[in-house]
Amino acid sequence: MEKKQTRILVPAGALGISYSPEALEWGLAQKPDLIAIDGGSTDSGPFYLGTGTSKYSRSATKNDWSRLIKVQTRAQVPLLIGTAGTCGANDAVDWMVDITKEICREQGLHLRIAILRSQQDPELIAKAWCTGKLTALPGAPALTEDVILSCQNIVALAGVEQIQAALATNADIIIAGRATDTAVIAALPIAQGCHQGAAWHGAKIAECGALATNNPNTGVILMDFDEEGFTITPMDPNTQATPYTVSAHMLYENSDPHILPEPGGYLDVSQARYKPVNDRSVRVTGSQWKKTDPYTVKLEGARLQGYQTVTLVLVRHSRYVENIDLWTQKLSLQFKNKIQDTELSDVALDMRVVGKNATLGSLETRESLAPELGVLAIFTAKTQKQARDAARLLNPDLLHLPLTPDEPMPTFAFPFSPPEMDKGPIYEFCLHHVLALRDPMEIFSIDVQDI
Repeated sequence: MEKKQTRILVPAGALGISYSPEALEWGLAQKPDLIAIDGGSTDSGPFYLGTGTSKYSRSATKNDWSRLIKVQTRAQVPLLIGTAGTCGANDAVDWMVDITKEICREQGLHLRIAILRSQQDPELIAKAWCTGKLTALPGAPALTEDVILSCQNIVALAGVEQIQAALATNADIIIAGRATDTAVIAALPIAQGCHQGAAWHGAKIAECGALATNNPNTGVILMDFDEEGFTITPMDPNTQATPYTVSAHMLYENSDPHILPEPGGYLDVSQARYKPVNDRSVRVTGSQWKKTDPYTVKLEGARLQGYQTVTLVLVRHSRYVENIDLWTQKLSLQFKNKIQDTELSDVALDMRVVGKNATLGSLETRESLAPELGVLAIFTAKTQKQARDAARLLNPDLLHLPLTPDEPMPTFAFPFSPPEMDKGPIYEFCLHHVLALRDPMEIFSIDVQDI
């Protein structure tokens, strides 16, 4: 009996990330069964889900996607993208579909497109919450029915079952809404009878392209799945995958290096074995897939939190640099006193000292001071006007507030004029929950179009 095997070409960790064109050509020569690439994640924050937009420009996305469509027409195998348009919401998926149609018109192509949609109706999710069908994951924010209903966009993360349904349409191009990074790669090998644990594990390793190698910027890797395990091979001839680089990738964006939860179960790699095939490829066996019941999918939701204006002031005076914490405390107190009993009383001010602890804040463990520091004042309010007015209110103090009442008034530097910069609407993630489903396709839909 013929051994089951599936070969998947991954051009890059995500559409928009650079890769080696020569490595891609090497990959095509290996005759893959599928070309799969990720289109986004929550890495860039809640703004993109809240607005249903991509973080990448349309022109850059079109340029990269056009190259892959040309590759698809040469290889005559499906081209699959998951979490289209960064966030996978309907507007972002439609944006990707429009780009695809435009490319096909310009290239004179007639292709079949399958569109997998993951967006959810807030009212239906609120009903599910009220009936106990949602379960909070560790670290989930407090949730109420009103919070759910206030979400601009809610998406469910598709797993292999939903991706398999899209692949079953025999479309040339599959554009999927929000999906787990791994499901996009694991779906086909599982459908073709390959080892489930190996499919999920290999998909996790492959999700970021060549990141699991010693030369991540080359992008392109080839994944071979079979009935016992998987083999990863970077397509750039000067790039190596080693047992170390491959096993270490289980630590990437994962709190447990051995367990990876996914829709319908979890991956357990505690018994996985990593062996070099040659000086470039690694073979992995022993990974296990554990099915869970009921079948659940993760939900992500984002809602409008307010509007922000930011001001940056540069501080070089050594006395103020050395006492920067005291100075920012005085600024915060000054602001609190100024807005008391005014229409700005509910405006929030956050002070971040760039060059000291702007990244980690109170969690910073290193003590160091640069010759100059930047103080970033972030004003958050219900409206943009309130945020801007609050920033203008503190403007003189950012420029001239002395540490003590009896010392000369200092003057610091604003690098921009005007110093107040409207950041616009800001969003927050408010769903970190799983939803139990009777059927994997219960809340997903597929639309097939011939263009």
